[in-house]
Formats: sequence, C-alpha cells, structure tokens
Amino acid sequence: MIVGTAIIRLRLFTPHTLKEKRQIIKSLISKIGKYNVSIAEIGENDKWQLSEIGIAAVSNDKKTIDAIFNSIFEQIDEDERVEIIDIVKEML
Repeated sequence: MIVGTAIIRLRLFTPHTLKEKRQIIKSLISKIGKYNVSIAEIGENDKWQLSEIGIAAVSNDKKTIDAIFNSIFEQIDEDERVEIIDIVKEML
C-alpha cells in the first residue's frame, strides 16, 4: 500500500474577507473531490489571501498517485482565482 500526501500553498487573488476565501476554497475542494482523495484546508485559516490545502491518496502504485496529484495540480492551476505558491509531495 502506498500513501501519497501533498500540501499545496495557495495565494488567492479575489477575496476581501474570510467568507469569500472560504467560498473559493470550498469550490476548489468540491472540484477536487471527484478524484476520490481526502482533502482539507489545513493552514493559513485566518489569512484571507493565503491557504494551505492537504491532500491524501492511497493506491498500490506510485504512478497512479502521481497521475492523480498532477491532474489535481493542473486543475487548481487553471483556476484564475488562485495561484499555487508551493507544493510538497510525499510518498509513504
């Protein structure tokens, strides 16, 4: 069993309040949910222009997890409301 984790640090361009930030993050999380991964906002909860999202996936193959993560990163990168600042991936 292979467990893959990723922490994605994001800069948000459009929100001016925490409520607007949460709406954007909720939208991203719902789109990413189709990949059958566990996902949650894990950091920068009090800053309306920054966010950290944690993702976990389980598979029997590292290539499968890499493909899933790359698809997720591409989908987030296509969203004009956010910019990926940093990604930390780990396979256990």
